[in-house]
Amino acid sequence: MVSISLCMIVKNEEAVLARCLDCVKDIVDEINIVDTGSTDRTIEIANEYTDRIFHHEWSGFAPARNESFKHATKEYILYLDADDILLEEDQKKLKDLKETLDPSVDSVSMFYNAGTDEFGNVTLRYRRNRLVKTSKNYRWEGDVHNYLNVSGKIINSDISITHKKIGHSVGRNLTIYQMKIDRGDVFGARDYFYYGNELRENGHYEQAIEAYTKNIEMKEGWIEDKVYACINRGDCYRFLGDLNNELKSLFQSFVFSKTPRAETCSRIGYNFQRKKEFQSAIYWYTLATQLVPDENRWSFSYPAYYTWYPHLQMCVCYDRLGETEKAFYHNEEAGKYRPDDPSILSNKAYFEKKLGPSNK
Repeated sequence: MVSISLCMIVKNEEAVLARCLDCVKDIVDEINIVDTGSTDRTIEIANEYTDRIFHHEWSGFAPARNESFKHATKEYILYLDADDILLEEDQKKLKDLKETLDPSVDSVSMFYNAGTDEFGNVTLRYRRNRLVKTSKNYRWEGDVHNYLNVSGKIINSDISITHKKIGHSVGRNLTIYQMKIDRGDVFGARDYFYYGNELRENGHYEQAIEAYTKNIEMKEGWIEDKVYACINRGDCYRFLGDLNNELKSLFQSFVFSKTPRAETCSRIGYNFQRKKEFQSAIYWYTLATQLVPDENRWSFSYPAYYTWYPHLQMCVCYDRLGETEKAFYHNEEAGKYRPDDPSILSNKAYFEKKLGPSNK
């Protein structure tokens, strides 16, 4: 059985730290917590779980994470944020992994469920190198949206880390990017992609379009970032009411993805739906339901776009076309994922009244 050091960085996490540590305290062999300036009860709570608490002056995420890794004394490092948890099923999987892991493995990737909806459905998922061999001395890189630079023997697991954020630092990352611009830093493709994301999330759509376009036009950069640069740029055009350029940007994503993604197809469907081209919309929504992503894919996956969302939109389209039975069917399919959704329940009552008792 391998041994595991948990390494965390924290600051003012009194609301969530115990919840996180309770999930893993009986699995890991060591808990290392690096505090970067808490003024609440964070350190007091941490002391209930470990005496390995260290202090580090804040100079960015990557330096703080690298500092936390320095304190690991066990064979492998597991890193978590204070607002992450492992659900009971994933705790069991992690215990099994610890007991069976081949020590020749350098890194184990796990799913990161970065968002969930009010019905418990995952809204955003991607893979991260999550359990890494201490002796490899892997380093964190990047000012914002930092990443762990990992190489060697990597295996993919089906374990999920679930993010349960209770607050959001609006504009913080955008400020960091502005500081990079002010000091004359040269942006690479990855920088432009994530800068575009921050601009989009803060409502600066024209500037986001410029950043995404720079990412797309650069020869360098991860192809998956370029796929989503096209998709996210399309969203910006939609927010600006420019449906033609939205559609062009969505179709351009196929240049990089080679085959369609559900995230793209559902958006194309919605573009046609807003133009009342319902048959075309239904074509793209149907395709979206058939495009379940590869479990081993590392890029972003938004499950709504191949599960409940296209079915709910097809319900609307078929209703507009007067095909009530098909509309009812797709509303029922959407309801499998969101059984208590008021919109779906309202639709159900409407269709049952329209179709009669035989369809209840």
